[in-house]
Amino acid sequence: MRRNKKGFTLIELLIVVAIIGIIVAIAIPNLLNAIQRAKQKRTMGDMRSAGTAAEAYAVDFNHYPAAAAFTLPSSLVGKVPGTLTFMDALASSKTLVQSVTPTYIRVLPLADGWNSWFLYTTDTTNQNYAIYSNGKDGATDGSLLLTETTDFNNDILFCDGQFLQYPAGAQK
Repeated sequence: MRRNKKGFTLIELLIVVAIIGIIVAIAIPNLLNAIQRAKQKRTMGDMRSAGTAAEAYAVDFNHYPAAAAFTLPSSLVGKVPGTLTFMDALASSKTLVQSVTPTYIRVLPLADGWNSWFLYTTDTTNQNYAIYSNGKDGATDGSLLLTETTDFNNDILFCDGQFLQYPAGAQK
């Protein structure tokens, strides 16, 4: 009598499962890093959009929309706002939202890629503006590096139409 030898042996199945496990172990960290980079890029794009709306407003009114909760110091070096609460962020963005929507931007982004609130600030004369994102951890760093950053937790700063502190290179 002849036996039909269809199917896989237990060793063949174990080898396939081991290979799949190795591939997953390599792919998951890369996927998680790519997700964080995408959130950074979305945050930077949203900040640029809000800045463009503020710039368009300034073309018509010769000043940027006022910030309700905070004012930006004349020198940005070493100065960041304190701990940002929901109410602070809402108050700082309320005037901007009322000033630029829907004329200059249809929907103004209020939160970054990690669902933390943006902070919009101006100086006392409304001739300069800044938009802050606190990064992945949602907490202010405490000091501005004013350069490229390599950590997802570093703040992102968009000021007067350009990024002063921004992510570049490999992030950790």
